[in-house]
Parts: sequence; C-alpha cells; structure tokens
Amino acid sequence: MSENGGTSMDLLRSEAMQLSQLIIPIDSAHLAITYLGHLGLIQFNDLNAGKSPFQRTYATQIKRCGELGRKLRYFKVQMSEAGLEPLARSGTGSDLNVDDLEVKLGELEGELTEFVANGEKLQRSYNELVEYQLVLQKAGEFFHSALRKATVQQRESGSGHGGESSEAPEAPLLEEQELNSDQYKQVKLGFLTGLVPKGKSMAFEKMLFRVTRGNVLLRQSFVEQPVVDPASGEKVIKNVFAVFFSGERVKSKILKICDAFGANRYPFSEDIGKEAQMMTEVSARLSELKITIDAGISQRKNLLHNIGQKYEQWNLMVTREKSIYHILNMLSIDVTKKCLVAEGWSPVFATPQIQEALQRATTDSSSQVGGIFQVLQTKESPPTYFRTNKFTSSFQDIVDAYGVAKYQEANPGVFTIITFPFLFAVMFGDWGHGICILLATSFLLIMERKFSNKKLGDIMEMTFGGRYVILMMALFSIYTGFIYNEFFSRPFELFSSSAYNCRDPSCRDATSVGLIKVHNTYPFGVDPVWHGTRSELPFLNSLKMKMSILLGVAQMNLGIVMSFFNANFFRNGINIWCQFVPQIIFLNSLFGYLSILIIIKWITGSKADLYHVMIYMFLGPTDDLEENQLFSGQKVIQLLLLVLAFGSVPWMLLPKPFLLKSQHNNRQHGQSYATLTDESLQSEINHDSHAQEEFMFSEVFVHQLIHTIEFVLGAVSNTASYLRLWALSLAHSELSSVFYEKVLVLAWGYNNVIIRIVGVFVFICATVGVLLVMETLSAFLHALRLHWVEFQNKFYEGDGYKFNPFSFTLIANEEE
Repeated sequence: MSENGGTSMDLLRSEAMQLSQLIIPIDSAHLAITYLGHLGLIQFNDLNAGKSPFQRTYATQIKRCGELGRKLRYFKVQMSEAGLEPLARSGTGSDLNVDDLEVKLGELEGELTEFVANGEKLQRSYNELVEYQLVLQKAGEFFHSALRKATVQQRESGSGHGGESSEAPEAPLLEEQELNSDQYKQVKLGFLTGLVPKGKSMAFEKMLFRVTRGNVLLRQSFVEQPVVDPASGEKVIKNVFAVFFSGERVKSKILKICDAFGANRYPFSEDIGKEAQMMTEVSARLSELKITIDAGISQRKNLLHNIGQKYEQWNLMVTREKSIYHILNMLSIDVTKKCLVAEGWSPVFATPQIQEALQRATTDSSSQVGGIFQVLQTKESPPTYFRTNKFTSSFQDIVDAYGVAKYQEANPGVFTIITFPFLFAVMFGDWGHGICILLATSFLLIMERKFSNKKLGDIMEMTFGGRYVILMMALFSIYTGFIYNEFFSRPFELFSSSAYNCRDPSCRDATSVGLIKVHNTYPFGVDPVWHGTRSELPFLNSLKMKMSILLGVAQMNLGIVMSFFNANFFRNGINIWCQFVPQIIFLNSLFGYLSILIIIKWITGSKADLYHVMIYMFLGPTDDLEENQLFSGQKVIQLLLLVLAFGSVPWMLLPKPFLLKSQHNNRQHGQSYATLTDESLQSEINHDSHAQEEFMFSEVFVHQLIHTIEFVLGAVSNTASYLRLWALSLAHSELSSVFYEKVLVLAWGYNNVIIRIVGVFVFICATVGVLLVMETLSAFLHALRLHWVEFQNKFYEGDGYKFNPFSFTLIANEEE
C-alpha cells in the first residue's frame, strides 16, 4: 500500500486508528462511496451481516453489474480464441456511464453473437462439404474398381451369360448369388456411404457383421489427413466407408449403427456423369464458403479489436461499480429512508480527507443535505496499518507472513530492512556472487515499469515483488564478501598488501607458525594470506563461529529491549519488572558474558579455552582458572553472574501471577464501591466485571511457567541456532572453492580447447545453479528463521489483523 496523507511515515508503530460513523444522504451515497474508494483510507464494517445477499438493498444493481461482467468475460474469451489481447489500461477513464455502457455492451454482444453463430453455421457447412468431397473421391474409387472387375468377368464369361450383360457390373459386389429353380435371380443391392472415426472403424465393422449376420459388404478407405468433424468441431482421423446391403430392414439397422458410432452419411450416385458433376459443384461451393468464412472472420476480428481497445476501461468501470454497490449493501438504511449509516475504521490522519470527500460528493450530487462524519468510542481492537512504499513493503510482507502486528505493537519490519539482508550476507558473503545477484536485480529494477503492468509467472512474480529485498541482499553480500576477502572463493589484495610473508618456501604447506609479520595489519577484512594455507579452515572456523555468537546475542538483546518498549508503550509495569529485567539479566549473565570473553580474547590475543571457561563456570565455579583467566577478578564476576542467572529464573516465574491476582482483587474491590453516574458507565463496569471474573490464577501461573521454561531453554537453543551463520558461510566458501579448483582450474590445466570450454561451461552452470540459486534460497530461508523464531519471539505477538480499506487501487491490483 502506498504512502498516503501528509504526515510522516512511521514503521515502528502502526497508525493511530479510529472507529468512525458516516451518515450519508441516499442521493449522494453512490458518489460519496466512489470518492472514498479513490481515497482508499476507510475499512467499512458490515452492518447487515444477518441478511443474505438477496435481501440487501442493492442486490438488483449487483446482479446488473454481474451481467455486465459476464458479457465482458464473453468478449475476452472470444478475443482469446481470435488471438487478440486487450490493450493495456490507460489512465483516462471511460466516457460512458453505467447505463450507456449497459446498452453498448448489449449491442456488441448481440452483434458478436450473430457473427459467431453465422461463422459456426458456415464452418459446419464447410466441414460437411469437405467430408462429402472425400466421400465422392474415395467411394468413387470403390465403384470404379468394381466396374473394372465386372467388365473383366463379363469378357471372360463369353456368350453363356450374354443376356445378363446389362446387370453384370453388379455381380462382383455379391458374395453369393441365389439360383431359382427356373432361372437366375439377380439381387439389386442398396448402399450407404460416409465417414467413421478411425478409432471406431473396427468396432463399427464388427457391429455391422453381427447385427446383419454377415449379409453386408463393407469397404473402407483410410483418409491420410485428419478432418474437422462437423458435429464436434475437433480434428479427427476418419475412414471413408461404403456398406452394401439388401433389404429395408437391414438398411434401418445400419442407419442406427451409423448414428451410434458417430458416422456421418453422405449420398453418392452410381452414375459416373453425375459423380463428376457433384464433384464440380462441391468444389465450387467450398470455394464460395471459404471466401464467406474469411470475410466473416475479418469482420469479427475488427469488432473484437475495437472492443479490445476499450475492454480494460470497461472492465475497471464494471468492477468499481460492483464494489461500490457491495459497500452500499454493507450500510444500514435509516428508518426515515433518507440516509445511509456506515461504520468503519480509518486512520486518524485521514479525517480531513474523508470529510472533504463527503463534502465534494454533496456538492457534485446537488444534495440538499451534507454527509456527517463522527468518531465512535469502542473497545474493539483496531486493525493494523503501516504506511509503506515500494521499498519497505516487501520487508513488511516478510514480517506479516509470520503474523500481523497487534495494534501499535513494535514492528520488527523496521529492523528487518537492515538485519535480514545482513544476516543473509553473513551466510552468503562473496563479493563476486554478490555482484552477479546485483546485476540480475538491476535488470528487474530497470524493467520495473514494464513488469509492474504485466502478468508474470508465479516464481517470476515472487522474485519481482521482492526485488528490493534481493537488492539489499546483494549489496550486503558484496560488503561481507570484502570482509571475508572472497571473490568466487579467491582472495585479492584490494586494500593493501598482505601483512604476512613466508618464513621459508615450505610455509604454504605448514601452519600459521610459518608466517612472519612484515607489514602493518591488513586494514579491512581477512588478510588474503590465510586463503590457501593449511590453517585457513581452523582460522576461519574460529572467526566465523565467534562472530555468529556475537551477532546472535546482539540481535536477541535487541528483541528483549523491544519488549521493554512495548511494555512501556502499553503502560504495563509488571512486564517491565517481571519479564524484561530478569530476561535481560539471564541472557547477558551467560551469553552476554561469553560475548565479552570473545572480544577480550580477540583484543589480548589470549590462548584461553572459552569452552573450558563456560563449562566449568557451572561445574566448578570456585576452581582456579589458571591459563584460562582473561582478566583479574574473573572468578568473582563469574560467581556473581551465575547467581544472577539462577536468581532471574524464579524472578520470571513467581511475581507476575501474584501481582496480576492482586491487581484483579483491587479492581474488583474498587468497583464494588464505584459511584455510577450514568447507564453507559454502569454497562462498561459490568462488562469489565464479567471479564475479570474469568481470571484463573492456575491458568495464569501455568502460562507463566511455560513462558519461563521456553525462555530459559530458548536462550540456549536460540544462541546455538545462530551458529547456522557460521555453518552456511563455511559451506558456501568451501563449495565455491571446490567448483573453482576442481572444475575451472583442473580443466584449464589441459592444453585442449574443448576441455577448457567444457570446464568453463560446467563451472558457470555449477556457480549459477548451486551457489546463486540453491545457496541463495537456503541462506534466505535460514535468515527468515532467525528473524521469525530467534528474534521476533522475544517481543512480537503478531496476533493483529491487517487494515483492509475500500480502495479502487487494491481492487485493480487484485483483478490483475
């Protein structure tokens, strides 16, 4: 949601909200809701929740808009079938009102329906003629073949059957001839021709044979090209058939079988002269139909093109109109039937803008009475509304995916803008890979205007929506890559030469004792000399593990501090003293102390074993530290911190339930003697009393016990969870090194161009597929977990609900 209003944007706390009531005259209600939809700063409540959609006042208008939407969807289907796309939505609105648009769409639908019906009728006729032409060709071959055979047999039979020569062409089509006792009796055959789908031809033949008991002759010819079936309009591979039979009863059975198998029948003449004439007529008719169909398609495309130019404007207009009537149906009609009453949530800063919209609606509609805006007092929890822009909205979506902030609860989104990409970069740090991601993101930013008005695939849509998150991830990855001094796993002396040098030629294969310091300390990041030595992995292991603990403890402390600001904002002193204070003491007595030891060890260069220090801080707190002592008085401080850590646990557990019970008893005691001044105060107190009677000390105590156990155990597990920063950073570095040395360098060692090209190709594919895609996704998900679980659970409840105003902009985005 874009930023509105003139006040400054504040992401830490959600906007102050108010429940307002609007009293709008009926004659200006439609215009008032339209202006409020353009403003997009009020969330209407449904005051007619008990009524069905058909019982509401504006059900007829919504049905009318639904009919207009149906016509527009019909137009879009027709445009899609014609291969046309609606033109992009322009900024100017339609010059028609809803009544004129209804008439216009009705005329266009009638015209388009006529085009479609005529086109389908002509196409069906054309398809039938194509099939008829095939029947004339293929069936003609049957009869010509039979005629040739009959002529040959007639010549061979000689004069013995000379009297029967006139009907000889029929004879070869009979499998048997019946001989009467007195004379030969020639049977005259009937026949049917047509086309049957090839997949059904075998079953068709078997059915004919069974039903007629073999008293038919069937000839089939395969059609090479599929034909469009006139009935279904689909392309089907078919066979041309000719079935010869004797008798009307057999004919009726064959007709029923043809209908059952979807066989299309066409007439055929035995006369060769008529056959040639029919072929000529069919060809001429096909040419005429083709010209007519093409002309109709051209006219239909022109009509759809004209519709496509205005389609998006009309669709937006109908969508807005329907949404306006949906809102009007949520309003209650006053008994006088002269005004509508609306209730809804709106930001406090939007009050002047809402009043100005009501006043403008009154003026533009020439209404005699103006709209009234007034604020209502309520105990309902308001919705949460953060004013974001295109940069901050994607970070806010990351937080909202976990849970929407409670009203005016501290918003983790403020810190997520920096901490999320930074923690990602700690795991992904390589400035070469960071530059690759930056280039990909730069392309999305350059194409931002084009892609924002275009439908993208699911994955591309998600990537484009988070383009600014990816941009920050890339920038921070370049920064941490400079710190790690890694460019596709290779170090560079960017800021100065290395501070160390080899004592002898074999030191590259030895440990760090083979290095001597010859220059000043490397000014920024890891000294490049560490890369490639045997001590690289132990050194980076120690560095990244300790760094992970420091970052984790710092972020968890930030979460606990935010719980203080939440409690202070909501004036909850119990949470400050019985939750924030013991939690901050417990966490820092253990892991805060560990962080300080890490820093001291880095500064002093001590060889103390911090594992030993932390373990024996619990197992032997009074034992001497000996070589593990980092500063004087360390044992006393450790004893004090241990006492504070153990003392903070009952501090978290016990006082809060008893203080809450005491507050409950005091309120009930005070209310029993309250002086009631009016009925509203009495009802309010009665409501509070009923709510407070439900106070159960056992439930509160168990809840606090669970919360205490969860925090104590979570302090350990959450700190350990931050070690994923170390693990994934090391894994990314090692994978990158393996791909470089075992693929690129190995292939480049061969004096063969093909091997080198294949090696470079495999290296690029591995880098892009594994490091830039899979590793990016892995680091993203781990950074997401660190924020949702380790950071936000310290202070963020996330049990609110999002402000969902009536806004034409949001409606348009949902439509897209």
